[in-house]
Amino acid sequence: MEGLGVIVAIIAVVFLAGGLHRGVRKRRREEARSTSLSEEERVLLIEKVPLYARMPGDLQIKLDGLIQVFLMEVGFEPCGQLREVTREMQLLVASQSCLLLLGSGYEHFGRLRSVLIYPDAYEVRDELGVESIRLGESWTSGSVVLSWESVRQGARNPEDGLNVVLHEFAHQLDQFDGVADGLPVLRERRDYPQWAGVMQASYADLLEKVKKGRRTILDDYGATNPAEFFAVATETFFEKPVQLLREHPMLYGELKSFYGLDPIEWE
Repeated sequence: MEGLGVIVAIIAVVFLAGGLHRGVRKRRREEARSTSLSEEERVLLIEKVPLYARMPGDLQIKLDGLIQVFLMEVGFEPCGQLREVTREMQLLVASQSCLLLLGSGYEHFGRLRSVLIYPDAYEVRDELGVESIRLGESWTSGSVVLSWESVRQGARNPEDGLNVVLHEFAHQLDQFDGVADGLPVLRERRDYPQWAGVMQASYADLLEKVKKGRRTILDDYGATNPAEFFAVATETFFEKPVQLLREHPMLYGELKSFYGLDPIEWE
């Protein structure tokens, strides 16, 4: 019985410590969210991230808070020939990635702990020794890899439907439950059948169009698999909302509901 009492006491301490840790983390996030960006940082975002500049003031203020939490919790590491991750780099990554948290109900990106930045496109060798050139990657282990040149270009041109930050962090939301399958955690259980039906039909439509060589508002890379389709659809939703609504109204409706935003209102 004595041994059982010790075990119970240890379990109680573990649970108490976990609760205290969650409480401290929650308090720190609240403090970070209430801290404004500097005027210089806001000017930089307005100049460098047109999507940020278009947003209503109340959404900008909410996004500023999410950016502060992101910068507090996520580390940045230079890779390749990049010697330093500047404040500008951090702000451009944080501002665009946190767009996905703004109205979605997600407070963070799950296991994400680090962002690795290369100066430009980088080479990767897979387990079979095959080399490929990449602009970004999302890992379930808690890291996102990005090409700074692609981040900069994606932020500068918000209307081409190509944004490596939106793409890779959409993968992070998809991987929130540990699986990259194009099915992120939704708000309510009843939302899943509708989501699955629309996504499957939209994905099948893209596959058919790509097979026939027909152009579509969605990038062909979305036909790779359902996970890539979700990431590509996310890029298009934020960067070409009017065209996406016109060509895929059901898909637009699902993404609007999921992200809790309507980018058309910012046009």
